[in-house]
Amino acid sequence: MSKQAALKFVVLLGLVSLFCDFTHEGARSIIGPYLAILGASASVVGVVAGFGELVGNALRLASGYLSDKTGKYWTIMFLGYSLNVAVVPLLALAGSWEMASFLMIVERAARALRTPARDTLVSHAARKIGIGWGFGLHEAMDTTGAILGPLSVAAMLYCRASYQSAFFALLIPAVLTMIAFFVVRSKYPVNRVIGATAAPKQKVRGFPRMFWLYIGSVCCVALGYADFALISYHFQKTSIVTANWVPISYAVAMCASGLAALIFGRLFDRIGFVALIIASAISSFFAPLAFSGNFDLALSGTVIWGIGVGAQESIMRSAIVNMVPIHRLGVGYGILNTSYGIFWFLGSAFMGVIYDVSISYLIIFSIVTQLLSIPLLLLTMKQLKSP
Repeated sequence: MSKQAALKFVVLLGLVSLFCDFTHEGARSIIGPYLAILGASASVVGVVAGFGELVGNALRLASGYLSDKTGKYWTIMFLGYSLNVAVVPLLALAGSWEMASFLMIVERAARALRTPARDTLVSHAARKIGIGWGFGLHEAMDTTGAILGPLSVAAMLYCRASYQSAFFALLIPAVLTMIAFFVVRSKYPVNRVIGATAAPKQKVRGFPRMFWLYIGSVCCVALGYADFALISYHFQKTSIVTANWVPISYAVAMCASGLAALIFGRLFDRIGFVALIIASAISSFFAPLAFSGNFDLALSGTVIWGIGVGAQESIMRSAIVNMVPIHRLGVGYGILNTSYGIFWFLGSAFMGVIYDVSISYLIIFSIVTQLLSIPLLLLTMKQLKSP
């Protein structure tokens, strides 16, 4: 695969992600207020959001193993993408917070199915153009959809459309997702993407110590990173952000996420783990702003939250490429995402509970747990430099 072909592949697959994120991030931008309207409490929103991420990440271990074992990357991605975008319009028919919660969890599960296979293919192409840049570019396109989706939803709410109408309208980018998928699938069969880099498949047991140190740092970040559903619930509950501004604030966060993915992706190719340490330090302070009672501070907090998301989605995926045997990348990504999902669930659920007790405690918990990732990242760097 030439450098030009690799770049084209990343862009085309990024287009699939763009339409897919248009669909499910458009829904995600209003799911917090939607659940609140349907009668859910802050604890319920926190648990549902966290459990959705748990399911959406825990299943990636099995999906990653399956993709490595079978080599059926495109088949697995098809199943994931098709289910992923199919459930979003069905949210319009949810008559209770229980049904809406179930559909969001199914959407997260579908995302889990496709992600390791997709990341494995992206990692092979990214080796030709720079690992950090490849993942950063893909994440930026992914995030473009995450910006357009919430903005479209905000426009509909501004025109006094109902939440149900907004969910129905997301059927359009859902269809475009599948069209784009079949286009890139027809142009890039698996053997063209991975080429000879997938062989030989010698047996390697376990992963190096630096990999597990790195997973520990990822878990600390996830534990203290609130889901946007809880942030938007706070906006709805305190009325510091009007209904139509909730998805706009999410779009702003996604814009920051896309820019951060490109910037930190490039930084990673130049300075390695230092870029991730910088990102972790910056994003650890989103909570005091996002959970404040002031509109300007809350919007600033969502921007910082978005920067953290962009860095996590690009650098965190890039970092394991040089830690894991190439034929076990699917499993490596599965472990990464499963660990992230478990601790995201624990953190989101806990923060949802303590939100009803004290927002100050929530803020302290978020800051401290994220900053704990930095010493582990430093230890990982030391392991990487060891002969």
